[in-house]
Amino acid sequence: MKFEKRDIILIFAVLFVMIGLISFMAPIYAVIIAILVYFGIKVFVGRRRKIMLEKFGEGICVNCGEKIINKKCPACDKSSNSA
Repeated sequence: MKFEKRDIILIFAVLFVMIGLISFMAPIYAVIIAILVYFGIKVFVGRRRKIMLEKFGEGICVNCGEKIINKKCPACDKSSNSA
């Protein structure tokens, strides 16, 4: 897992959750839960990013919304070639 700038926000959010949990349970359990939440979110975001890359690949066409294949839109290039 790669560290990105927005991970700082996630770290602070998990830190505040941990501080909130300390008032209800032992600090060690709050730390464990915070660590699990952090890595759970990182895994979830990583899987979603992977699914989106598979779904959209090189990108989507601005005109029709089709998936771009080999830097060309299958729908738009067919219509422009036949015209």
